[in-house]
Amino acid sequence: MSLAIEQPVTNADRTFFQLRKDIVEGDIPAGAKLSETELSTKYAVSRAVIREAINRLMSCHLVERRANVGARVVSLTPEGLVELYQVRESLEGMAARLAAKNMSDSEISDLQGLLNRHFDKVKTGESYYQEAGDVDFHYRIILGSKNQHLIAVLVDGLYHLVRMYRVQLGMAGPRVTTAFDEHKHIVQAIANRDEELAEILMRRHILYSKNNIENKLTSHPNK
Repeated sequence: MSLAIEQPVTNADRTFFQLRKDIVEGDIPAGAKLSETELSTKYAVSRAVIREAINRLMSCHLVERRANVGARVVSLTPEGLVELYQVRESLEGMAARLAAKNMSDSEISDLQGLLNRHFDKVKTGESYYQEAGDVDFHYRIILGSKNQHLIAVLVDGLYHLVRMYRVQLGMAGPRVTTAFDEHKHIVQAIANRDEELAEILMRRHILYSKNNIENKLTSHPNK
């Protein structure tokens, strides 16, 4: 299972992927009402294709339907963040522990190379923006756990909602440098095959990220 090879096969796939990207990156704002008619015009597809895309977006928790309201993009709220990151901290901590045990030496080397490429962006002061899939540090570690149930829950169920919070609220400012340093320490623990330390560092990293995003949400509640 890999988002890096998640290629659109049909027109419905292409629409779903583009709509998902636009929601995650905030081009379609959090909390926005989704009109099948307007979206079918915007993406130049039928309403049936839009309806299918919306149903798929509901399964990855980016869209919700409410009685007498219809489909809306989920809102980014402090309460939603806390619930999501409680689950994320526990499951990604487990993924890091398993990655320290199960990743091959070449996979760890590739992960270290990925961080080196990220550093080139961090040192120039750019936002620490990671595209979805294999160029995302967290995604690599999730796959490195080699636990298919864990991968399914994190990638199919939570990955893009987590990305929505991260992309829109968590990848700029002073947090960039500290987050990158935390990534380095996690990779070192994995390379050392220190399962316990890898889990502790990952859980701490996600907690710090949650606190950073929560501060932004509470100071800009209408974000």
